Amino acid sequence: MLKNHLSKLMGEKRYSIVEVSRKTGLTTSTISNLYNDKVKRLDFDTLEKLCKLLNCNTQDILEYIPDETQE
Repeated sequence: MLKNHLSKLMGEKRYSIVEVSRKTGLTTSTISNLYNDKVKRLDFDTLEKLCKLLNCNTQDILEYIPDETQE
């Protein structure tokens, strides 16, 4: 499972969805869907723009959590 931490990171910087959209050039719907965990896939370009804006690494935005049933 992948856990999305975008809303937490945006909250720490006090960025709104509109502000992130304006600063990254990404659409508000893209940011909104990411913020609300409604995405099924994520472009590298989008991830790169978010990392640049938030001054973070990809693993700060997305965290891999293994399923407990896997061994």
